[in-house]
Amino acid sequence: MRAHTLHTAVAALVAGLLTVPLAGCGADGEADTESFSVGLLLPNTVTPRWEHSDKPLIEKRLKELCAGCTMVYANAENDAARQRQQMISMITKGAKVLILDPADSKALRSSIMEADRAGVPVIAYDRLAEGPISGFVSFDGAKVGQLQGKALLKAMAQRGDGSNVVMMNGDPSSANAEWFRRGAMSVLAGGAKIARSYETTGWSPENAHANMSAAISALGADRINGVLAANDAIAAGVISAFKKAGVKRLPPITGQDADLEAVRRLVKGEQYMTVYKPFEKEAAAAAAMAVALGRGEDVRDVSTTQTDSPTHKDIPSILLTPTLVTAGDIEKTVIHDGVFTVQQICPPGLRSGCGRVGLIG
Repeated sequence: MRAHTLHTAVAALVAGLLTVPLAGCGADGEADTESFSVGLLLPNTVTPRWEHSDKPLIEKRLKELCAGCTMVYANAENDAARQRQQMISMITKGAKVLILDPADSKALRSSIMEADRAGVPVIAYDRLAEGPISGFVSFDGAKVGQLQGKALLKAMAQRGDGSNVVMMNGDPSSANAEWFRRGAMSVLAGGAKIARSYETTGWSPENAHANMSAAISALGADRINGVLAANDAIAAGVISAFKKAGVKRLPPITGQDADLEAVRRLVKGEQYMTVYKPFEKEAAAAAAMAVALGRGEDVRDVSTTQTDSPTHKDIPSILLTPTLVTAGDIEKTVIHDGVFTVQQICPPGLRSGCGRVGLIG
C-alpha cells in the first residue's frame, strides 16, 4: 500500500470537517435543499464499533452537510454474498453514492465494478477494497500494527519472562488484517520469536478463543510471553481461552478499537493496551467524501493523500492517525474525547481498579 502525503494536514482537515459545512449552501445563507440517497454498508455486528459508533456518526454528519440527504443502511453479518446483494439493492433503488466497509475486500470487487458501470461512486470505508473505488477513508493500518508491536515488546521487556509471541491476526478476507500484521511485524522482527500465528475468521471472539486454546495446548501457557491480538474482539477471545485454561497471570495482550469492554479490561489488567481510533473523525471524512461525490464535485478537494489498492493506483484518500491507549492513558483519550464517561467505564465492581489507575468520578 502506497501513500503520498499532500500539503494539507489531515488533523486540520478533519477538525474542519467536524465544524464547517461543505460548500453547497446558497450565498444568502439558506440551507442546501439538494437531496440524494447515500448507502452505508458495514461488514458485521461482531465488532461493536460499527453499529454503536460508525453508523450513527456517519448519518449525523451526512445530515449536517446535506440536510435533504438520506442514508440507507445494511449490515452484511460477515457474509460477502449478502453484502453483494445489499449493494445491488441499493444501486437499484437509486442510491447516488455508496460508503462500503467490505466484508471481503476481494469478493466485493465485481459488485464495485457494477456500481461503477451504473455511475454510482463507492467510497471504501475503514478497509480498502479492490475494484474502481472513488475514495478511501481509514486509519493508517501500518501505524496501528506498529503501536501494537511496540507496546507488546515494552510490556514483555518489563516482565522479563521471554520473547515468545502468539500472533492472533484478523480475518484473512480483510485487507486491513494484512496491513495491521505487516505493521506489527516491522517492529516485532528481531525483537520477538513468533511461536504461533493464526488468522481469525470473522474477527470473532469464538474463533480467537479456539485458536488461542490450540496455542496454549501446543506451547504451554507458561511459554507464551505475549499475544499480538489484532483487535479487541480477538483479545476478548484470547483472554477467555487463558481463563478457561486456568491461567491466573495473563501475558501482555494487545487490542484495537477501544471498545468499552476492552477499556474495562485495561482497568482490570487483563488486556495491556488497545488502539484508539476517533471514529467521529473517520465518519466525518467519509460523509464529506460522499456529499462531494453526490454533488458531482472533485473528491480530491476533500482527500489529503493517495493510496494504491491491488487493482487501482492513486485512490483519493484520508488516512487518520491512531493513538495508543494503556490503563494510564484512558483519561486523556477516550474520556477526554467524550467517547466514554468514568461512570460507564467504572461500574461498582471496578471502582477499586479504576481508583488504582486514577479514574475517579
